[in-house]
Amino acid sequence: MMIGIDNEVRRFKEGNHLEKAFTEKYGHAAEFIAVAPGRVNLIGEHIDYHGYSVLPMALSQSIRIAVSSNDSSQLHISNTSGDKYKDYSGSISDLDIKKGSAPSWHQYVLCGIKGVSENVKNSEDLLGMNFLVEGQVPPNAGLSSSSALVCCSALATTQANKLSFTPSELASICASSERHIGTEGGGMDQAISFLAEEGKAKLIDFDPLKSSNVVLPQQVVFVVAHSGVEMNKAATADFNTRVAEGRLGVQILAVINNLEWKSMKKAKELQKALKRSTKEMLALVAETFHEEPYSLSEISDLLEISAEDLHSQHLSASVQHLRSFELRKRLRHVFTEAARVEAFRDTCEGGGDLSGVQSLGDLMHDSHVSCRDDYECSCPELDELVDLMMKNGAYGARLTGAGWGGCAVAMVAKGSEDVFLRCLKKGFYEKDEEGRKRMDDALFVTAPGAGAHVVFPRDDLDNVELPPPNNFY
Repeated sequence: MMIGIDNEVRRFKEGNHLEKAFTEKYGHAAEFIAVAPGRVNLIGEHIDYHGYSVLPMALSQSIRIAVSSNDSSQLHISNTSGDKYKDYSGSISDLDIKKGSAPSWHQYVLCGIKGVSENVKNSEDLLGMNFLVEGQVPPNAGLSSSSALVCCSALATTQANKLSFTPSELASICASSERHIGTEGGGMDQAISFLAEEGKAKLIDFDPLKSSNVVLPQQVVFVVAHSGVEMNKAATADFNTRVAEGRLGVQILAVINNLEWKSMKKAKELQKALKRSTKEMLALVAETFHEEPYSLSEISDLLEISAEDLHSQHLSASVQHLRSFELRKRLRHVFTEAARVEAFRDTCEGGGDLSGVQSLGDLMHDSHVSCRDDYECSCPELDELVDLMMKNGAYGARLTGAGWGGCAVAMVAKGSEDVFLRCLKKGFYEKDEEGRKRMDDALFVTAPGAGAHVVFPRDDLDNVELPPPNNFY
C-alpha cells in the first residue's frame, strides 16, 4: 500500500523547476517529489535524548527530492547545487556510511535509505533510485537540515517501493538510522518533520513517540536569524560529549540510589524509577555533584568499575579522547529545561493575554541562559544576537538547535516584525561585508509549516493509489 498524504494528492506546480531540472539530469520525468521540512525548536533544547518532551514547529522551508525508480539496483544521487555537492552513485545493497568528521552530504541520504532497508523483510528487493535533491533549509544553521535530508530520503525510498509506514514509524526509523553517521540525537528533529501540521506547533513526547498540538498566541510571530557561525553536529565531538556527560551523571545517580545503572541512559528513566519531581531531581543533583569537572578516575570510582572498562564499554568512539566531564551543570540544564517546556505548554493552554505572552518570552530567554551557562552550547555570536533581539523588543529569544553556532529564534509582537528585522539588519548584519552578503537569506519571519509529504505530477493522478484516511500527514 502506498503511503497516504492527508487524503489529498498534492500536485506539481506548473513549471516546477525541480521537475525540469530532474528531466534535464536523468533524461526522463520524475515520478514524484518527496518533501520534508526543517524545524525551529521553540523550547526544549538537548533534552529529547534524555526522554523529555520538546516543543518545536516545522518551517515552511524544506528538503525536496525528485525521484524515479530504476531496475539496475543502483542509486544515483545528485543535488541542484552540483557545484557545491558532488554526485554519488552506488549499489542499493551496499550502503557505505562512514562515521567521522565532516560527513559528505550524500551520507545523510544513505542514512534514510538504510533506515528503510533495515525495517523491511526483503531489503534485497528494494528498487534502484534516481534522486535529485534541493535544499531550502540553510545548512549547519540549527534548523535540522541534515535530519530533514534523512527524513526526505526515507520518505522517498518508502514511496518508490510502495511500502507502508506510519509517520511515527518513519520518524523512529530516521532517528535510529541517523546514528549510522555518528550523531547520538534523541528524535525531536525527525518527529517534527513527520508529525508537523501547518499552523500548529507540536509538543513531542517520547517512549512512546506521540505528539499533541500547541496553540501559540495569535498576537506574536517568530523571527529566525542566523548567527553567521556554521555548526555541523556530526563534524565535532561537542554534541556527543554533552550526550555522554548527561548519561554518566544519570548512571552515577542510579548507582548511588541502588538502581541497575548500566542500561540507564536517560534522565527521565531515572526520574521515573526514583518517583521524584523535577524539583526534587534538581535538589538531588545539587547535593550529589560538585561544580568542578569530573575526571575519568572519579567517574569510574563512583560507578565502581575500572577506568579501562569505563573507557572501552561506556564511552562511544567519538568521546573516548575526553579526560574530564561536566556533570552537575549538564543535568541542571536538563531538569530545568524539562520544567520550562511544561511551563511553556501550560501557559499556551491558559490563553494568550499579554502576561501569558511575556511569560512565554521569559521561559525562552531563561532557556538561552541555561544553554549558554550550564550546557555551554552557545557561542559569542549567538549571545550577541540574542541580546540584540531582547534589546529591540522581543518578548523572548534563544538559540535554537544544537547550538555552537546556527540560529536564534525570537518571539515578537505581530505587526512589529518589519521594524524588528530592520533593527537586526542594522545592529548585526550590516556591520561587515560578509554579514551584508548573507543578510537576506539569514533572517526571516516564520510560522508553523506542514509535515513531510509526497507530491505527484499532474499527469500521473490516474495512476496514484489513494491512501487510507489519516495514514500520513
